[in-house]
Amino acid sequence: MDKPEENPWLKWAIELQFIAQAGLTYSKDAFDLERFERIREIAAEMMSLKSGLGIEKVREVFCNETGFQTPKLDTRAAIFRDDKILLVKEKNSTWSLPGGWVDVNESVRSNTIKEVREESGFNAVPVKVIAIQDRKKHNLPLYAYGVCKVFVLCEITGGAFVTNIETVERDFFDLEHLPPLATEKNNKAQIEMCFQAYHSNKWETVFD
Repeated sequence: MDKPEENPWLKWAIELQFIAQAGLTYSKDAFDLERFERIREIAAEMMSLKSGLGIEKVREVFCNETGFQTPKLDTRAAIFRDDKILLVKEKNSTWSLPGGWVDVNESVRSNTIKEVREESGFNAVPVKVIAIQDRKKHNLPLYAYGVCKVFVLCEITGGAFVTNIETVERDFFDLEHLPPLATEKNNKAQIEMCFQAYHSNKWETVFD
C-alpha cells in the first residue's frame, strides 16, 4: 500500500475516519450521528478501493474504535551481545525486535520490560530512548490509525527462552546477516539506527 504522502486518497480516508470517529464520540443529535456513521463508511470504502483489501477487512481495522482517536504506542527493545542485536522469531517465520502495544496499565519503561520477558525470556533493564518515530513515515503497510514507535536501548541481566503464543525462537544477529524481518514492525533502517545508538557515546534521541 502507498504511503499517505504518495497517494492523497489514503490521507483523505484517514482524515475522514478521524473526523467521523470524533463526531460519533461527541455528537448527541441522532441525525448527526447518522451522518458521521456514513462518513466513516465512505472512508472505509475509499480505503478498500485504493488498498485492494476487502471492505469487511477494512471495516475490521478501520471502524472498530470508539472515543477520540489518538496514536497508539508501540515499544521495541534493542538489546546487544557481542555486537549483535536480539531478534525474536514470530510464528510466520519473520523476525522482530521484542516489543508490542503499550498496555493501558503500563508505561513505556514497564511495557518494554514486559515485552522482552514475554517474547525472549530475558530480564531487561531499559537504559535510554533511541527514537520516537511516527510509524507511517517508516513502515508499511499503512494503518488506519496513528502509531508512535518507541525504540529503547536495553541491557539484559539473565533469563531463559520459553516458547510462547507470539514467538518461537530468539537469536542475536549482526547487521550484515539479518534474517527476514517483520517489516511492518521494524525494517533494516530502524535496526541500523539501533546499532548506531549502541555504538554512540553521545546519542541524542531521534524523533519525528
